Amino acid sequence: MSDSDTWLIVGLGNPGPTYAGTRHNIGYLVVDELARRMGGSLKSHKSGRAEVLEGRLAPPGAPAPKVVLGRARGYMNESGGPVSTLAKFYSVDAAHIIAIHDELDIDFGTLRIKLGGGDNGHNGLKSMRASLGTGDFYRVRAGIGRPPGRQDPADFVLGNYSTVERKELPFQIDSAADAVECLIEKGLDETQQRFNR
Repeated sequence: MSDSDTWLIVGLGNPGPTYAGTRHNIGYLVVDELARRMGGSLKSHKSGRAEVLEGRLAPPGAPAPKVVLGRARGYMNESGGPVSTLAKFYSVDAAHIIAIHDELDIDFGTLRIKLGGGDNGHNGLKSMRASLGTGDFYRVRAGIGRPPGRQDPADFVLGNYSTVERKELPFQIDSAADAVECLIEKGLDETQQRFNR
């Protein structure tokens, strides 16, 4: 365990304009919102494997631990390497990592926050667990729901949000960003009580 109080917040997704608006990229969207709240934008990390923003998630003058927002430059199924690189660089152990990702088994617009667990077939989480050597990190799971009819889940997650969902999406992003702040400030129990509905 490191004695650092730095938090590493990772938005899982795929890089580039092709994937920007897809369900699989909710993690990127939440990290963008957190960056906006921190008053900055993500810049290339010296490793070249990720983009980062360092700062604090608190009103000016309020005490708050250091936060590093990150997103991998590679594809979802290779997220683990860049996350592991950032964790080593900033001396952050798994207990201070928060991964934000899409979740098929949760209804759209709903959040679930938890610590640890399996990867549930999610390639980003699978890669993170393999590279970090543990699954004991926090997850902010943003529900995208199950695909309609017989649509392949892989096509569904890489598809764009529906018109109706796009109207609701800003609220889900905002809520997920609030959950990240609550997790850092208040801990898991209170965050779950507030956001796991």
